[in-house]
Amino acid sequence: MRDLRKDYVLDKFVLVPSSSSVPDAEEKPDKCPYCPGNESLTPPALLALVVQDGMLQRLSDSEDSVVEDWSVRVFDSKAPVVTTAAAASYSEKPLYSEPAYGYHQVVVATPDHKQTLPQMSVEQWSNVLVVIQDRVRWLYTQKGVTYVSIYVNSGQSAGSKVVHPHLDMVTFSSIPPTIELEAEGFHRFMNENGKCPACNMISVESSGPRQILATDSFLSICPWAPTYSYEYWIYPKRHVTSFSKITQKEISDLALMLRATLGGMSKALKDAPFNLVFHLSPEKKNSRQIHWHIEVYPQMSAWSGLERGFGVYVNNVRPEKAAEVLGSACRKELAGLVGIT
Repeated sequence: MRDLRKDYVLDKFVLVPSSSSVPDAEEKPDKCPYCPGNESLTPPALLALVVQDGMLQRLSDSEDSVVEDWSVRVFDSKAPVVTTAAAASYSEKPLYSEPAYGYHQVVVATPDHKQTLPQMSVEQWSNVLVVIQDRVRWLYTQKGVTYVSIYVNSGQSAGSKVVHPHLDMVTFSSIPPTIELEAEGFHRFMNENGKCPACNMISVESSGPRQILATDSFLSICPWAPTYSYEYWIYPKRHVTSFSKITQKEISDLALMLRATLGGMSKALKDAPFNLVFHLSPEKKNSRQIHWHIEVYPQMSAWSGLERGFGVYVNNVRPEKAAEVLGSACRKELAGLVGIT
């Protein structure tokens, strides 16, 4: 178990182990807990997506049986950063802490241990996105859930402890500081300009020097002021604040975009570790609305004291150059995926 501690002054929160916390589980080199046949090494599947005769079946493990031949599998983390069993203990300022209450679920993206997220098929990515959408909808119906975070740690230097391709979904009882800050910026821009800043950015960046790839429904770009070298964002062209409300057609299009950009990035950057995060609006009634999107952060170098101590980021790759490199690789990847030589 963990406590959620707030900084003395800043709106910064840190999850720290409580006295009864257990160490993080690590993957055993001889037996991966996320591989088919090893389901007993994880908690029961809350959702197991099975593809049968072209149809998707949403199943779950029972006390007596485990779902086999799954395509995507979801279960509670064995080493959660938040938990619904968190003790209801609070402390007063300036040493403020609250229970680290929430759900931490693991989405195993493929039964194939040797596959990577950048190598996964478009169809498999579509299956993963269907499962994520299902989980987002369910989690937002649960008491105490204000925000659902979705992220990928791919590679050891990106924070991954398990090699098998997977995503994490962690809920919080308050809005994370980064999303809060982004929402404040969106709200301020809307009040001053009468339009969504992301929609404005999409209009400015489309077909510009920082565009990487465009599909029918999505645009990927290297942002004007990137924190990380070769960082890129994927935005829906349609103004939508909620991932749970996108259509099946948009899911299929996003699957193609993710496969093409991650595959192109992997080849261009020689399998560099990366993080991938979903930035979503909270789905329970509040004013903190943003144009939802995905951000990808390749981990190419370590931060210095300037970044860590002052929040001023040094990027040695111009985003225009990054978009040129990634765009070329991603267009080749997309052409291969859709059968264009």
